[in-house]
Amino acid sequence: MRTRATIVKLGGGLRPPSEPPPNGGLRGRSPRSNRSAPPAGSQLVQVRVQPKARRNEIAEQPDGGFRVRVTAAPADGEANRAVIALLAEAFGVAPSRIALVRGATSRDKQFRIERRPLTLPSPQRGAGER
Repeated sequence: MRTRATIVKLGGGLRPPSEPPPNGGLRGRSPRSNRSAPPAGSQLVQVRVQPKARRNEIAEQPDGGFRVRVTAAPADGEANRAVIALLAEAFGVAPSRIALVRGATSRDKQFRIERRPLTLPSPQRGAGER
């Protein structure tokens, strides 16, 4: 009488249950990425874009997002650049402070707008009144 030995295969990416997942369970994401909250001083804005519109305009939606109409075509990122310029003007920030987070080729986009607190320049040493 022969006994059958059970073969346990651990290949193909399987690990024994006692072994913790690598990188703390972050699959393919940077350990520094944190999708839960935007950095301090910035806000995430949901935008629905309508390219090739008659005019450039921004309308606020009931859900808190924005509907942005731009005259630029959606080719080669022209519409994205036009949306960034329009949002920068509306929020009173430089276009470099606006980053496209999600939806580069979609009508539904998410932008991060960084608003740094205004600070006065510190006085120079020796620049006192004479």
